Amino acid sequence: MYVTPLVLWVLCTVLCFWEGSPAPHNVTLLFKVSNKTQSKSPPNTGGANGTQPLPYVSEDLDEPVPKDRRLRLSEEKPADKKAKVAKKKVKIVKTVKVLKKLKEEKSSQGSGGTSEEQCPPLGLESLRVSDHQLRASSIKRYGLGSHRGRLNIQSGIYDDDFFDGAWCAGEENKQQWLEVDARRLTRFTGVITQGKNSIWTDDWVTSYKVQVSNDTHTWKTCKNGTEDVIFKANKDPETPVLNKLPSPMVARYIRINPQTWFENGTICLRAEILGCPLPDPNTVFMWEQQPQPSDKLEFKHHNYKEMRKLMKRVNEECPNITRVYSIGKSYLGLKMYVMEISDNPGQHELGEPEFRYVAGMHGNEVVGRELMLNLMEYLCQEYKKDNPRVTRLIRDTRIHLLPSMNPDGYEMAYKLGSELSGWGIGRWNYQGLDLNHNFADLNTPLWEAEDNEQVPEHFPNHYIPIPEYYTMENATVAPETRAIIDWMQKIPFVLSANMHGGELVVSYPFDMARSYWMAKELTPTADDAMFRWLATAYASSHRIMADDNRRICHYDNFMRVGNIINGANWHTVAGSMNDFSYLHTNCFEITIELSCDKFPHETELPTEWENNKESLLLYMEQVHRGIKGVVRDKDTNQGVPEAVIVVDGLNHDIRTAVDGDYWRLLNPGEYEVTAKAEGYHPSTKSCRVSYENHATVCDFYISKTPKQRLKELMANGKKLPKELLLRLRQIRNRKLKSNGPK
Repeated sequence: MYVTPLVLWVLCTVLCFWEGSPAPHNVTLLFKVSNKTQSKSPPNTGGANGTQPLPYVSEDLDEPVPKDRRLRLSEEKPADKKAKVAKKKVKIVKTVKVLKKLKEEKSSQGSGGTSEEQCPPLGLESLRVSDHQLRASSIKRYGLGSHRGRLNIQSGIYDDDFFDGAWCAGEENKQQWLEVDARRLTRFTGVITQGKNSIWTDDWVTSYKVQVSNDTHTWKTCKNGTEDVIFKANKDPETPVLNKLPSPMVARYIRINPQTWFENGTICLRAEILGCPLPDPNTVFMWEQQPQPSDKLEFKHHNYKEMRKLMKRVNEECPNITRVYSIGKSYLGLKMYVMEISDNPGQHELGEPEFRYVAGMHGNEVVGRELMLNLMEYLCQEYKKDNPRVTRLIRDTRIHLLPSMNPDGYEMAYKLGSELSGWGIGRWNYQGLDLNHNFADLNTPLWEAEDNEQVPEHFPNHYIPIPEYYTMENATVAPETRAIIDWMQKIPFVLSANMHGGELVVSYPFDMARSYWMAKELTPTADDAMFRWLATAYASSHRIMADDNRRICHYDNFMRVGNIINGANWHTVAGSMNDFSYLHTNCFEITIELSCDKFPHETELPTEWENNKESLLLYMEQVHRGIKGVVRDKDTNQGVPEAVIVVDGLNHDIRTAVDGDYWRLLNPGEYEVTAKAEGYHPSTKSCRVSYENHATVCDFYISKTPKQRLKELMANGKKLPKELLLRLRQIRNRKLKSNGPK
């Protein structure tokens, strides 16, 4: 290419003597997703002042479910490939006969009573059964009292913790018992037991008898004919074992009477009782009725197939505001479906924030999964009813609901059921990875740079690049994690929450302690005040968390701290999704522990919806708190992507999206805000955030630097304006004078 001497002189001047601001050092490294299961992205069209289509295509929920030999979905039965067609026909006939027989049994049970298989747990694990309803023959100490004999209850991390992990008898003989008062006549059908939860000792019951009574004086032992039934119990402390009674027993009180126990341990157990309450006209007890939701939602556990059916139905009922897409696949090929809810599905609208809820990171923590499905139904129904709150939320927000981040783990837990999956089955993905420890550790490089005083001049305080080791093909990164990271990078999320279970508390970043040798340490972010507000917004509106008289779930009393806690000050986690989201993207994310029971029985789901309904809505509305705006090029009026938004006094910046729009979550107050971008002069203005729940608009118009204008003109082959040449000559002369003899 031919270059004139004038152009060469200009280039030399720019490269050698330029007195402008240096290019930013913090270039984000996009995470390369090599997983072949990722969704194909449509071409990205649209202008900076219009809308951007989302980089995920809509899903066909009628497509067949992928079959993998390593994972049989709960409704599937392995087929015999060698079977002949004739044999298959015979099997079908038999199946029809069995189904008819089951229908007949159900109809007879419906007229004559309740089936024992349908009896739910009394609620020892869910805490519906209070401490006052539990008694024992003796106790080893208070921390091992009868009130601790609840299925899946967890102990503290210290030996002889005040709140320990089971009921343990104070004596070792066959006269010990744990008693449950059902408070009304109940048709008892089964007992589930575990041993003691402890990292220090091994204690469990290996066999027991069951006794029932109506007055606590006269007890009837469960018999099989004329002999007392001795039920086989546990072989380890954690695996739940269900024993169904040979025939249901009707009474008010039930006792578990241990007969043998682990030879190297003592009498310790955790339990759940299955039973159906019966009408009792003679009782004077005033039953406490749980609030029953007026919303007509599908309250049941949804496996993969049922989840797809529900999402398809919601999409068909509200096609104008919903869209279903997949962000990738699990290790075993199950799709990670997302329900998008917006007044313009499929498009990112200028100035409209993106919000996400993520559930099912741990597959056996299922309350979040069902809440997300209920929330889809609720938003659709209320939008059709012109509910002003819901209509405003959908009109002003792009909502993304991911009900199952770990579908493989859920299917494993679902097969065992709500009581028998225990505390750990299904927590991990099929590879055995805990997804909440699987994201890249960006905390360590940030803190090392801060210690060396490199932030933010030489190392970014935001959009921290992913380390190279993490992007290698042999890195231990789950496909589910890769899909989430790709999702985060493609959509400019502003606010998020991920749903967990097993506790009642809201935790916020950082999740990783700064001192790596500390098990727990208060480690706040630069936006600690904002995170505390977000966590409080959910916790204070949660029906159970807001009750100061509630019982603690296991051993931590979070009521003393308002039911919110800094994640690292609870237990340190390296590579959490919260920390990654905050440091690698613009999105603020918290963790919500929704219930004491990880996998509650189906009968508990309506109550869980009522407990969380207001909190779910209120937290979504927080995405409109702070400032928002568009950073535009002063000459072209086009949005400037990747412009950095700096808030004075907060050492954490954010960046504009493709359209040049941005959202910065802030508490009420007055802030000095600067918008800057490579090749532009920075612009600063004062932005005031009010107490009202809508973002303050703070737009910026920034001008290109002479260097940037020169680059663009040369790239387009245009002549240089006289004023630009004069400016370059002045810079050159000034540089020569400063370097000349004095």
